[in-house]
Amino acid sequence: MLTLQTIKADPEFVIGRLAVKGFDGRDIITRIIETDAERRRLQQKTDSDASELKKLAATIGKYMKEGDKEAAERAKEAVAALKESTSELQEQLERREHEIREMLLTVPNLPCAAVPEGKSAEENVEEKTGGIIPELPADALPHWDLAKKYNIIDFETGVKVTGAGFPFYIGKGARLQRALIQFFLDEAWKAGYTEVEPPFVVNEASGYGTGQLPDKEGQMYHVTLDNLYLIPTAEVPVTNIYRDEIIPEAELPKKNCAYSPCWRREAGSYGKDVRGLNRLHQFDKVEIVRVERPEDSYRALEEMKDHVQGLLEKLGLPWHILRLCGGDMSFTSAITFDFEVWSAAQKRWLEVSSVSNFETYQANRLKCRYRGADKKIHLCHTLNGSALALPRIVAALLENNQTPEGIMVPECLRKYTGFDIIN
Repeated sequence: MLTLQTIKADPEFVIGRLAVKGFDGRDIITRIIETDAERRRLQQKTDSDASELKKLAATIGKYMKEGDKEAAERAKEAVAALKESTSELQEQLERREHEIREMLLTVPNLPCAAVPEGKSAEENVEEKTGGIIPELPADALPHWDLAKKYNIIDFETGVKVTGAGFPFYIGKGARLQRALIQFFLDEAWKAGYTEVEPPFVVNEASGYGTGQLPDKEGQMYHVTLDNLYLIPTAEVPVTNIYRDEIIPEAELPKKNCAYSPCWRREAGSYGKDVRGLNRLHQFDKVEIVRVERPEDSYRALEEMKDHVQGLLEKLGLPWHILRLCGGDMSFTSAITFDFEVWSAAQKRWLEVSSVSNFETYQANRLKCRYRGADKKIHLCHTLNGSALALPRIVAALLENNQTPEGIMVPECLRKYTGFDIIN
């Protein structure tokens, strides 16, 4: 969440940047500032009363020592009255602090200066493109038909066992999934990321820490009996490793990668664009997460983009990078770059990765800090990216690599799959 210092330093700037995300922040920012002014007034009064209590307590001993019992009794009565008043003030102070935090949780992160203005995905900016778009014959099949033809993904049985959006991967399809996961993890390891295997459910505090709550609770699967949430991405448990931590500056950056299944309800999704692997409720993904000093985070962001680009190039997929406009960004991000691959049979781009810098927004929620060389405590910057999400990668690989003999497996995966072709 935004810090109070950021909001109070230049409210009009904050309101203006929020507008880039399509968020009308004038009312909430005004209320936060007014409530904080009341909080500070209560804090000053509480501090003043505490000082007065200390003085009165000292006089009781003085009067008792002098034998002035009446004066001591009056001092005791004054202490009791002031304690009652201070207790009420403390309750009011805690209420104001709670109100401020609740309001701050509803305010999105500020988009950085490099974020273009725009209201929807149509206004995202293409930054870079690479790879060769294959020319397929007119009778080329989309991946859902290829999956059925080669018996590698079973959507129908998934519907029977669980519901739509929960496919079974079979035989070479299952091996391809496992090959991609291992390939992505191995590449992250080579790039200096420490692999962790996180829990696949998190508590409420973790959801608030990374910003899934209260913004995306409608998209998360909630285990109500235990008040736990199935993770929508490994970002959530991995970033929360550093919740309530003060990291020595010498230990930064923290670079972690993790494989996990991910669960998203994707409420309201329908139509041709969600067919097959295009949009699932459960899918596999490898995530990269970094915790950085503020002055290093944008260099780290470029390194993460280069890493994802390298994966797509090794897979031989046509790709492009989009810099998201304000209206298409997430609640928590300061800047986001989406990677999309070309799906040759569907003749459309499919998003396979988002790489984001959250600056101090998540860190402030998490209380993720570091102790600098100046011995002071500072908020970290957090970043994450998909490296990569599997379903649409698989869709593009199947469609782009189909031949009359079968589906050719990219060279970089063959040592993991144990076969060169799906037929």
